[in-house]
Amino acid sequence: MSEQIRSMFTRISPGYDRANAWLSLGLHRRWRRLAVYASGVQPGQRTLDLATGTGDLALAFADAVTSAGEVWASDFSLAMLGRAREKAMNTRIVLQAADAQRLPYRDGSFDVVSIAFGIRNVDNPLTALREMGRVLRPGGVIVVVEFGQPVGMAGALFHLYARTWMPFLGGILAGDRTAYRYLVRSSKAFPCGNAFADMMRSAGLKVTALQRLHGGVVFIYTATRLS
Repeated sequence: MSEQIRSMFTRISPGYDRANAWLSLGLHRRWRRLAVYASGVQPGQRTLDLATGTGDLALAFADAVTSAGEVWASDFSLAMLGRAREKAMNTRIVLQAADAQRLPYRDGSFDVVSIAFGIRNVDNPLTALREMGRVLRPGGVIVVVEFGQPVGMAGALFHLYARTWMPFLGGILAGDRTAYRYLVRSSKAFPCGNAFADMMRSAGLKVTALQRLHGGVVFIYTATRLS
């Protein structure tokens, strides 16, 4: 699965940002701001963003920690990292190719560890969550942003939009309708809400907050290490 996902992100990397902006109706910027706020990050701290893609969340953390802090960001797709490097050229963000399941960082290295819309694309999410906990310092914060499965009328409208318009627009904006069909299927199948919070607990984390946005379209989870 990993190589298939890597290949998919390589294909859509040129149009990824444009597709994100349109498909989220511009809400992706607000989701990033809320994730940074939820982390409680402070100037001077050291943060790590996993599955960083083209680096937007890492850039938001760079603004928050100021020049006194450090932002590291990793992704297993070299094509995505190439796009991130272009955007981070005049920043102090450190970009590195890495698999979220095997992080090349020392234990307790970071004050904040984040991943946005990437945990569901990992072969073993539980392993990735354990790795996030390992590299987090005691008292630090893990932030996970991921799609959910809204219900009711809002859910029906969202699923209609996701099933029809997202692949159509993804095909136009990123040139790969199949990739966006996969992204829709994977978000629909991935555990959300309390089910994902339970997964975080199974990884040895203490869940501190679960924020449900737009009726469950997106969730922001925060957690700390148990010890």
